[in-house]
Amino acid sequence: MRILVTGGLGFIGSSFVHHCVENGYEVKVVDLLTYAGNYDHLNSIKTNPLLVETLIADICDVTPDDLGEYDYLVNFAAESHVDNSIVNGRPFVRTNVEGTFNLLECARQNPKLKRFIQISTDEVYGDLEKLNIHHSLEGDKLFPSSYYSSTKASADLLVESCGKTYGLPYTITRTCNNFGVRQHKEKFIPKIIHNIKNDIPIPIYGDGKQMREWIWVEDNVRTIREILEWDDDINIYHIGSGYTVTNLDIINMVGRLLGRTPSYNFVEDRKGHDRKYKLLSYNKVTKSLDDYLKEQIIYEQLR
Repeated sequence: MRILVTGGLGFIGSSFVHHCVENGYEVKVVDLLTYAGNYDHLNSIKTNPLLVETLIADICDVTPDDLGEYDYLVNFAAESHVDNSIVNGRPFVRTNVEGTFNLLECARQNPKLKRFIQISTDEVYGDLEKLNIHHSLEGDKLFPSSYYSSTKASADLLVESCGKTYGLPYTITRTCNNFGVRQHKEKFIPKIIHNIKNDIPIPIYGDGKQMREWIWVEDNVRTIREILEWDDDINIYHIGSGYTVTNLDIINMVGRLLGRTPSYNFVEDRKGHDRKYKLLSYNKVTKSLDDYLKEQIIYEQLR
């Protein structure tokens, strides 16, 4: 079985590649190698024959010949930094919408395709506090707030439309905030670990009480691989952890684990900032949030 993984040099994508190779799957990676990608993410498996190829290419421009033969296409490729989408949304439209459309067109021409897996986000459901909803269900309407979440929602709709119109077999997974090894240092948890260790004040949007659900990346990618193998008619899966806390809670938890008192500065809130995301989800977490944060701290201290 061969899996084509787009965005396979990024944080979550590379974790999925590692997991698949370690479980005996052939993998081909396609990645544009932007700021979020890194060749080093695959260093420990780069000589493994199951990692058959790493193609540096833009998913907006690849052709069926470029992609070759594969049984599953798993699309992690995306512009994903919300702050960047507020400054300039155009790259998000190109990669998240046009790129997904092109992959679908390529996949339609692959007679071996068993399923197209679109990796999405809980942010497509919008602000649950504003909507007065406790948690999101797989069939809920989409109310995205940012250019990031609206382009991801658009990509999801393209995948669904391709399935309905052309019979393309597909699954959309929507997950919450991931953290873990190989995560970019700009992201929330790596950044607060660095700042607390170095006595640097942490900038906090608004009042810091925005609620987010956090999942260890290995739990997410393991679940995606399990879903990939299931032979069912369910097209949308939620992958969560049940660990929903405020941003201030996460900062204080990390400070406690490091034995330090965090310092922070409250700054003007992000434009259109959603207050709450929470999924009713399929999850198989194996540790407490504290234990996962300890693993992240160890990783950040070693790199």
